[in-house]
Amino acid sequence: MSPLSRRAFTAGALAALLVGCGGPGTDRAANEPRDGDTSSPAPPADKAETERAAKAVGRSVPVGLLIPAIGVDTPVMRLGLAADGTMEVPPIAADDRAGWYEHSPTPGQLGPSVIVGHVTVGSYGDGVFRDLARLRRGDRITARLENGAEAVFAVGEVRKIAKADFPADDVYGDVDRPELRLITCGGRLTGDGYADNLIVFATMIAANGP
Repeated sequence: MSPLSRRAFTAGALAALLVGCGGPGTDRAANEPRDGDTSSPAPPADKAETERAAKAVGRSVPVGLLIPAIGVDTPVMRLGLAADGTMEVPPIAADDRAGWYEHSPTPGQLGPSVIVGHVTVGSYGDGVFRDLARLRRGDRITARLENGAEAVFAVGEVRKIAKADFPADDVYGDVDRPELRLITCGGRLTGDGYADNLIVFATMIAANGP
């Protein structure tokens, strides 16, 4: 990543504390298990999973994201920096979709590719990342790329953490393999928005196509 991109990437990291909230739409805790779901967040990936990491591929912008375990099949829009220097977020709309932060690597490139999404979208209801907390270690995430290829990732860890303690270095810091970060909001809804962030950490295990 170039120094210029890294500076923009870091600036966007600060905005990620508020990414994916989407405004009041429910009084139920975001990303908490629904009735009958007693599962807990995924533990960290073990060494065997780490050793399965695939080699990096060339740059190609993501256009879709598939997460079968939670029924997500969404287009992916491109997000940059707003005029105030914070990261853009997807619009609050009925056709909610995820957004890739363009100052991060594309999925499959070396480093952490960052995709954000809303947990709720106001009066429209649930956001595209409403059920992110249901993901478990080993669940697959496929990023469809503009060049027709697919980058396939395996979930290694799911963290729910207070926004005040957002782990910027873990999310945006350099890594030596292709990784993916999915970010939304979580926890209880307060007057200032959701209390937590929900972050999925995943490692690329395969690349298919061109």
